[in-house]
Amino acid sequence: MPELTKTADDAVVAAATNVPESKPEKTRSLWGDAWLDLRSNWIFIVSAVLILLLLIIAAWPGLFTDADPNDKDLANHYLQHPNYGNVFSADWLGYDAQGRSVYARAIYGTRASLLVGAGTALVVTVFGGLVGMLAGYFGGWLDAVLSRVTDMFFGIPFLLGAMVMLNSFTDRSIPVVIGALAFLGWTQTARVMRGSVITIKQADYVQAAKALGAGTRRILFRHVLPNAVAPVIVVATISLGVYIAAEATLSFLGLGLDGVSWGNDISDGGNQIRVAQYIMLYPSIMLSITVLAFIMLGEAVRNALDPKMR
Repeated sequence: MPELTKTADDAVVAAATNVPESKPEKTRSLWGDAWLDLRSNWIFIVSAVLILLLLIIAAWPGLFTDADPNDKDLANHYLQHPNYGNVFSADWLGYDAQGRSVYARAIYGTRASLLVGAGTALVVTVFGGLVGMLAGYFGGWLDAVLSRVTDMFFGIPFLLGAMVMLNSFTDRSIPVVIGALAFLGWTQTARVMRGSVITIKQADYVQAAKALGAGTRRILFRHVLPNAVAPVIVVATISLGVYIAAEATLSFLGLGLDGVSWGNDISDGGNQIRVAQYIMLYPSIMLSITVLAFIMLGEAVRNALDPKMR
């Protein structure tokens, strides 16, 4: 009996040692949690699909129309009304007062608007983020100087300042418009980044990096920036739609882009609104959809990155 008991005990021990250890569940990062939340958010899905479609239109407008947006034919197409039965053709949405295809101009105007919006958002995010990071991390006199400069730019009305700047240029190309909008639009990004960095620099991992002798550049770009950039991304995403609307407003006032632009077409349509409302209608719809898509995307990203919004 003792030998049988010993043998049974050995078998139990052997069986226990052969049980596979359960692996600890991997902890997701902030970005992992955000992506998991975004994938189940219908607002993000709808806005992402719309933006993807707009990007395809901007990159390959020839896939959607073979008409030239600058081709004028006053003799045959002066204020010709839409032919809704001929879908995706040059005359589908009619012609304007200069005999140009409204559909072709709506398609080709996508590229200019997205380039201005994305370019301005990129410049504003880089410059404003750098100013806010330096002010928030170093503090002291540098923070005081940069904050006062930011306040000075905040006091300039955004659209009015852009109008004054662009009025001094005879050639208002895409880089010129981006420069004017970015020159006045970086202040909000700087303030958001400054507040985020002030909070992050007190964290234990930043203090530990300092104690271990890490250099300032390494601390800023390896520890502070990756953890402070989330609010800035949200602001940049929402602001992108705002910059597109600002460019269209400036073009509507005659101070925006030279060439194909939704704002220019809306302005031209305003002169013919009594007899040809469609000239203003379709560029306005494209502009509204684009701005709404980026604002919806920004709201979805904000809700995903901010735990308080869940």
